Amino acid sequence: METKNSEEKKRRKIYPLQELVRIREELRKKGKKVVFTNGCFDILHAGHVQLFREAKKCGDVLIVALNDDASVRRIKGPSRPIFPLGERWEILEAIEDIDYLTSFSEDTPQKIISTLLPDILVKGSDWRPEEIVGKKEVEAAGGKVVTVPYLRGRSSSSIIKKITRGGRHT
Repeated sequence: METKNSEEKKRRKIYPLQELVRIREELRKKGKKVVFTNGCFDILHAGHVQLFREAKKCGDVLIVALNDDASVRRIKGPSRPIFPLGERWEILEAIEDIDYLTSFSEDTPQKIISTLLPDILVKGSDWRPEEIVGKKEVEAAGGKVVTVPYLRGRSSSSIIKKITRGGRHT
């Protein structure tokens, strides 16, 4: 029978970048294909779940990086994030397709992508290929960039607008 500590250890997915670098090297040695995506993931919705599901299909291991709270505020405005980083981590830790989580304080994941050099970088198709941060580095290292179809109307911003209108559509 497993102890509570071993169960907690198995579920642990959150790591600082330095530890992920070590994990990434181990995965590379084992021939595992590492997939990476990132975002604010402020209010989880079907578009996010589809992104994670499709990203995981691209390889063996999925790493997801979240903007920290200050970064979300700079990008989305002072009323965001709705959920602080700790809660966003907790929610994403429950998603089976995600293997590892980390966060970053910069406005883009450039540093993380350049450091980890995933085999596959995945973004939603709402991003034009030339706008995808880390594309050049991943491709220069022999990796590829994949876009996942964007589910129209499925954005945290549109959900927040709908809630503030009392559920009414515009």
